[in-house]
Amino acid sequence: MGYGREIRYNQRNGKPDDFVAGSGEKGVPGNKKSERADRLIRFKTGRRKVRKMSMWTASYQRNMILEEIKKWIQEEKEEEYGRFLRRIVPNLEAGQIQGVRTPKLRKYAKELSRRGEIGEFLTALPHGSFEENQLHAFLLEGEKEYGVCLEKLEIFLPYVDNWATCDQLSPKIFKKHRRQLLERIPDWLASQKTYTVRYGIGMLLIHFLEEDFQEEYLDWVAQVDSEEYYVNMMIAWYFATALAKQYRQAILYLEAGRLPRWVHNKTIQKGIESNRISKETKDYLRSLRR
Repeated sequence: MGYGREIRYNQRNGKPDDFVAGSGEKGVPGNKKSERADRLIRFKTGRRKVRKMSMWTASYQRNMILEEIKKWIQEEKEEEYGRFLRRIVPNLEAGQIQGVRTPKLRKYAKELSRRGEIGEFLTALPHGSFEENQLHAFLLEGEKEYGVCLEKLEIFLPYVDNWATCDQLSPKIFKKHRRQLLERIPDWLASQKTYTVRYGIGMLLIHFLEEDFQEEYLDWVAQVDSEEYYVNMMIAWYFATALAKQYRQAILYLEAGRLPRWVHNKTIQKGIESNRISKETKDYLRSLRR
């Protein structure tokens, strides 16, 4: 009976160097050019053993890519920028934020996307730092297949724990699949997870306030009932943006007092601060404060 695969173990550290194809014929040596002084272990292929080695390899790859990413973050962090981030993302513990700038994270994510083992990082949830979550978001942004992107997004969303990662997670492929994306938004809005709800509102803001706008989407957002600051702030942002892009329909929600008082007044504040709203409209918005 032939041998399926061989594993070459390094005598110095006891770890496997690589997989070497077996000869397939008993008694015939493998590739002698690759043979070293290492101890060579041969075993007959069997599902259990192949599965065990496959699991070992996946675990080894995961540890390697995770350690590499953590090391890169430590090398690229800036203490002053870290202090700045901790002020604007106050819900995270100080130790979770290292201080790596967004352009660097985006560039590194692009490099990582070419690595076959990056899937091991994407499934290593929850991540331990803000920067790892940012890298995850930027990796998803570059995904070119809608179905694959959505599947990975659904896995990641429950672990998003801050407004910055939530708002910067905007895959480019969604622009070409708005109809399919729309089907997922009601479920996100009904979630018990703060940043999943915020994400759903954000997707309506980015993709459905112009040519694909329907008045019912305003209702979807207005009906979100939450005590969470980061959800209510996004509702206000949504309606303030709607005032700039779909004024005739959006103003009715303020005139009728259909939004909670805090959201109502925050919407007016953001509208007044906007450069896309006329002075006359801003004066009218001031008169609607509650």
